[in-house]
Amino acid sequence: MGLTIHYQFHSVLRTTGEARGLVNRLRQHALDLPFQSVGEMIDLSPPACNYQQRERDDPNRWLLIQATQLIERDQYTYDVAPKRLIAFSTQPAEGSEPANFGLCLYPSTVVAHDGKKVGTGLPQGWLWTSFCKTQYASNPKLGGVENFLRCHLSLIRLLDHARDLGMLKHVSDEGGYWEKRDVQALVQEVGEWNEAIAGFAGQLKDQLTGQGMDAAITRFSNFEHLEAKGRAGEVA
Repeated sequence: MGLTIHYQFHSVLRTTGEARGLVNRLRQHALDLPFQSVGEMIDLSPPACNYQQRERDDPNRWLLIQATQLIERDQYTYDVAPKRLIAFSTQPAEGSEPANFGLCLYPSTVVAHDGKKVGTGLPQGWLWTSFCKTQYASNPKLGGVENFLRCHLSLIRLLDHARDLGMLKHVSDEGGYWEKRDVQALVQEVGEWNEAIAGFAGQLKDQLTGQGMDAAITRFSNFEHLEAKGRAGEVA
């Protein structure tokens, strides 16, 4: 739970080399942005691109989880791991989730629970679907609103570049900045999210009396103030 940017890429490039070049151009742009860190590109084929083949502390496991598509067939849910993955991971700012970017090819069929093959129904070409929760970069202990804005706006700038490269399919920005390009509105939005989630966390803590609860919002230095405003239904 938290303010998040969701994004999808799609490209009909024919060769792996072309896809690798496109992802590399996106990564080079990421290196010019004020991200906390930008990882190396990885290029994987099965079984290496299946997160279930990785240890839980594997540094690429979250990227591989995000690269896995979920499909439903006859009331069953199946993981569809890539048959080729070219991607890189970034850490936009302290407090945010990692943000992963890349392109994948997926199989047209998977083995169902009964051993038969079922179609995945995934589009042809190179795909990527991912998201990054930026809200908790606004923790005052980590730099507050300034840190959050550096994080969120840098991600938007990278997605702008993905659009310029012709690979961007869709963006859903829960902060509203992708559509509005209004920094003040974004600051107000993250403040309202912080209050609402702090209020919810406070209520949950009351219900779990005597039990520990660790949530990102409770680590804010101004959590009690946010909680009071959230529970009162006030608007920042």
